[in-house]
Amino acid sequence: MPGAGPAGPRPGERPTLRLREAEPGEEQPRYAPEWLELREGADAAARANDLLDPLRDRLADLPARAGGTVVHDLGCGTGSMGRWLAPRLDGAQHWILHDRDPYLLHFAAVASPRSGADGSRVTVETRRGDVARLTPDALAGASLVTASALLDVLTREEIDTLAAACTGAGCPALLTLSVAGRVELTPPHPLDAQITEAFNAHQRRGGLLGPDAVTAACDAFAERGATVRVQPSPWRLGPDEAELTAQWLRGWVGAAVEERPELAAPAGKYLAARLAECAAGELRVTVHHSDLLALARQAGGAS
Repeated sequence: MPGAGPAGPRPGERPTLRLREAEPGEEQPRYAPEWLELREGADAAARANDLLDPLRDRLADLPARAGGTVVHDLGCGTGSMGRWLAPRLDGAQHWILHDRDPYLLHFAAVASPRSGADGSRVTVETRRGDVARLTPDALAGASLVTASALLDVLTREEIDTLAAACTGAGCPALLTLSVAGRVELTPPHPLDAQITEAFNAHQRRGGLLGPDAVTAACDAFAERGATVRVQPSPWRLGPDEAELTAQWLRGWVGAAVEERPELAAPAGKYLAARLAECAAGELRVTVHHSDLLALARQAGGAS
């Protein structure tokens, strides 16, 4: 899914959350369709099922609407959140998929589920653009806001904007798979800690929150009266996920070296050794993430 850029409003405008365009020459392998498809199984297995019951309870308390539950999925990518969540919710659902990439939006719409947990109809629309206007007005009528791997590529101001929009509209937010800054590899290697530290620093570049994002989001939603729950959602990668593990390793080590170029030579040897272990079925990796459910106060003051 896309990253997010500056969110400062012009005079007279309300704060918005911008989905950033790539800089000239910038590659975005993390968000390539092939990468999103490759990680979908691990994402689905990792997402925190314990957050579903409180979410279902809140959705059941909302006033009935003719069109059913209205879900805004931000930075939807190939639509994996909808494919995971829609079949776990009862009742008619209308998903509004936001992304700046028309190919991803097409893929997400075509591959979206057609029915919910109880067989009720699921419909989809897509919204393309560089700016997702996440003001309470824009979310009027929303039952739920969802996103995957979004919080860690936001600044503190952007997280405040997101929290203000959701709480202002009185709708819950399910924000999954934010990096937690911790990785465990078995067998261990002396460079594991240095690579992790450099990667985490890379995640915080340019004012982005990276591994600090979930804590910031908890504070932002709580300050606005929402009840916040957080659950771990780790990837657990073994021999059956070797292709995903290899791609993740390349991106993880590459970002670390970009942050600390002096690591290039030892990191190159490290990556080669880790890829060999992966190919041999000897490597296991746990990549820690967190899922956050924020239950905003409903109209009338309930939270």
